[in-house]
Amino acid sequence: MSQKSHVKGDPFPPLAKGKLRLYNMRFCPFGQRARLVLAHKGIEHETINVDLKKKPEWFLERNPKGLVPTIEQDDKVVYESLVVSDYLDQVYSKNPLTPADPYRKARDGMFIDFYGNKMIPNYYKVLRTEGKDDEAKEALASAFKAIDEEIKARGKYLGGKSVAMVDLMVWPWLERLGLLSSVAPDLIPSKATFPNLAAYIATMLEV
Repeated sequence: MSQKSHVKGDPFPPLAKGKLRLYNMRFCPFGQRARLVLAHKGIEHETINVDLKKKPEWFLERNPKGLVPTIEQDDKVVYESLVVSDYLDQVYSKNPLTPADPYRKARDGMFIDFYGNKMIPNYYKVLRTEGKDDEAKEALASAFKAIDEEIKARGKYLGGKSVAMVDLMVWPWLERLGLLSSVAPDLIPSKATFPNLAAYIATMLEV
């Protein structure tokens, strides 16, 4: 993966016919969702990093929202992390990450929705307020409790016995929980507080 971040005014990097391209920002957890799917499924692709503060004009032409991940292949452009991940799993059907059972798929979708509405925003709020917002800390702890219980009910992974799409969609933020150590260290899941979540994080670090 190229380490260069393209900025406004940079020329468009030529895209070969049939080549799958990921537009990404190296440190973005939403972009990481797509990277995890690409890596897990072994999908050949190229990555173009963009500076989200100085977005190239050609990137905005492809995604008016100016967000990552965005993928492009020939005349097809897809963006939004959940949409991109689902699209990749459908188009590259080998090693499927999404459950075949409609009910399991629905349950995973509901959990990802909960995670996106309760865990992610409160995680950022705690960081942004340097741990001074008690309401956000309580909400994050409540989200951790729900995630802990969900893992207990599901097994080793949220996908059950093996990693599934739901695991890859939640992992980028769990991987970054160490950032809480300087603002709200007591919230970081441990064997004493959220044992199932703590064990899950340790397991995912080895995947």
